[in-house]
Amino acid sequence: MIHVIRNTDRRCLRRFIVNMGMKGVAGFARYQRRMKKGDFFPAFHFISVTDHCNLHCLGCWVTGKKQNNQLSAEEVDRIIIETKQKGSYFFGILGGEPLLYKSLMEIFRKHSDCYFQLFTNGTLLSPSVAEELRQCANVTPLISFEGDENVADIRRGGTAVFQRTQQAIGNAVDAGLLTGVAISVCKSNIDMATSDAFIQSLIDKKVAYLWYYIYRPVGENASVELALDASDILRLRKHLIAARSHYRSIVVIDTYWDADGKPFCPAAKGLSHHINASGYIEPCPVVQFATDSVHDGKLDAIYRESSFLNDVRTVFPTLSKGCPVMDNPQSLVGFIDAHSAKDTSGRENERTRLLAMPEVTSHGSCPVIPEKQWIYRFAKRRAFFGLGAYG
Repeated sequence: MIHVIRNTDRRCLRRFIVNMGMKGVAGFARYQRRMKKGDFFPAFHFISVTDHCNLHCLGCWVTGKKQNNQLSAEEVDRIIIETKQKGSYFFGILGGEPLLYKSLMEIFRKHSDCYFQLFTNGTLLSPSVAEELRQCANVTPLISFEGDENVADIRRGGTAVFQRTQQAIGNAVDAGLLTGVAISVCKSNIDMATSDAFIQSLIDKKVAYLWYYIYRPVGENASVELALDASDILRLRKHLIAARSHYRSIVVIDTYWDADGKPFCPAAKGLSHHINASGYIEPCPVVQFATDSVHDGKLDAIYRESSFLNDVRTVFPTLSKGCPVMDNPQSLVGFIDAHSAKDTSGRENERTRLLAMPEVTSHGSCPVIPEKQWIYRFAKRRAFFGLGAYG
């Protein structure tokens, strides 16, 4: 990682160490203490600031909405302030495409004591945008990378997406940003995603971390045929373990297995929840149902009183070892109906879609394979590294 550290802007590196590292570990410890006392408030939030996007990706939960929405800057500000009051300073910023959100840089600058992970398709990450992020110094762009020249345009519903993504990585790295790449692994890109050439190409570009997701069939174009099967998921898990031992110049992250290699659902652990662009508090971005909204009052009171969000932690583990959207969509609908939860997809057909959706294999199918590297075991036990709910 020496080449990444040398390339990273000094202020960006300091903010990462303090805001993400030191505050992150402390915030996660506070979350663990709260949970022991029965005082539930997630370790961190994922916030979709806008539904607007310049692409139309397969398996995206935002596509097909009857009306796009976005949170006001005041609403985002309040979410961050109330979360900080519980000792959490890390936020994932999602869309749509968050770089279309006009108040984005203002939010980053105002909350300089926080650390933000910016989930972006990269097509708008120009040199000038990268420079703005460098000046904020508390943001790591996580750039989606969905395949090569042939696969990327099909997956993302755009033109020259591969080339534009490559340029975005270069712009971010050249600006001195701590830059990550995310790949949603599916049937059409698993060979590339698990290849040595792919990882080495990112190392050569001075990418700091590579975040693997498993494709989840959701949204208007769910494309179930792209979902991995059990053998694919086992292949991916073995690849992650091997890559962490082999590659020391890039951090390899997953969102599905704990330090002992046991599969889990971050929402079911209460680690994180998703606030969508309409203000609804969802278990995660792909479970598009809610009974609560940020407009209902203070977050602390909502989490304390919401039977829906509290029951997620007890019921979801009975539905699936991994992702209930994939493993058990019909039973998930039963849980939704029991709480009279509102369809928050914006398409008004998510319940019907889940009832008709065939079961597909999630990471819960994978046999237990413990982490081998001590640093990954430590990070997964003592910090929220690798415990994201996006994907």
